[in-house]
Amino acid sequence: MKRSSAPSRPTRLLRNPRPVAAAVTVLTAVALVFGASACGGRATTHHKPGTSHEQAGGSVGRLLAADDGSGSRLRQVDAEGAPGVTVAVRPDSKDGWNVRLSVRNFRFTPDSVGGAALPGRGHARLFLDGRPLARVYGAWFHLPASLVRAAGGGSGLTARLYADDHTAWAVHSTPVQATASLTTAAPEASRSATPGPDTTIEITVSHGRVSPAPGRTEIKKGRTVELRVRSDRADALHVHGYDKEARLPAGRTVTLTFTADRSGLFEVETHESGLLLTQLVVR
Repeated sequence: MKRSSAPSRPTRLLRNPRPVAAAVTVLTAVALVFGASACGGRATTHHKPGTSHEQAGGSVGRLLAADDGSGSRLRQVDAEGAPGVTVAVRPDSKDGWNVRLSVRNFRFTPDSVGGAALPGRGHARLFLDGRPLARVYGAWFHLPASLVRAAGGGSGLTARLYADDHTAWAVHSTPVQATASLTTAAPEASRSATPGPDTTIEITVSHGRVSPAPGRTEIKKGRTVELRVRSDRADALHVHGYDKEARLPAGRTVTLTFTADRSGLFEVETHESGLLLTQLVVR
């Protein structure tokens, strides 16, 4: 008598799927880790086509230990091709002042603020006698008189350039900036029949510290420059290249006016304490 054979069951190759699922999970995690570290072991921002890993990592130029006087580290770049700025101020017919920033080798990138430092990109900040006033994302900015009053008043308006990561662009350890005169009176009061200086720079020296931090001011050749310096100790003011000097009695504001009729880069210093107050770029 022939035995009937029972139908054979399909062979089960995977008796327990759990180890396989666990392995897939581990491999996925490893892939994610290595993917995140593919660009130098850290996440990068604004890694756009045509942008190098070095640029996306914010390592443009050289990050200095010094800051700009307001807590932002200096990012030093070569003078050739470096960002530059000039600032012009004029009274608004209704309220306050209209501020215009003219930049070179630089463009405003408001959509990238907070990202990595990229060459020639970023934003500007305005300071009133060294005190932070506003952040600027374009060439024009309306400065209300109420904002000046709220800041405690002042007359030296400085525009300084920053990278997207909020480091301050610098050349020769000096922030890239420009300063213009701003009257604290009503804007209409600044209109006078007698023309004043084309550029006024106000500087304060206290306990060996210069405010605002030494920067560069661009001046057109032939224009009149007025330096207003106040020091807490007796010293002497000297404009190199122009051989202009003035005594600085302690606690008094001294005004030195001259015509910038020579082209070049000129440093303004104190003689006895040897402090760099500012640099004048005459073109």
